[in-house]
Amino acid sequence: MRTIYDIQQFLKQFGTFIYVGDRLAELQLMEQEVKELNQSQCISGEDYNMAILLLRTEIAKMQDEHKGEANK
Repeated sequence: MRTIYDIQQFLKQFGTFIYVGDRLAELQLMEQEVKELNQSQCISGEDYNMAILLLRTEIAKMQDEHKGEANK
C-alpha cells in the first residue's frame, strides 16, 4: 500500500466502502476499520502498520490545512 486509494481498494476486499462526503471523516473511518480488522486478525501486521501510517499522515495534513484556513 502506497496511497489512500490503495487502502480504499484493500478495504473493499472486506466489503467496506466508505463515502460520507467529508474527506477527513472518511480518513478517520478508514483508520477505525483498519484497527478493527487488525484486532480481528484479518490482516497482517505489515498491512496494518502501512495503512495506519498513511492514514495518520493524511489526517495530520488535512488538519494542518484546516488550521491554516482558520487563521486567515
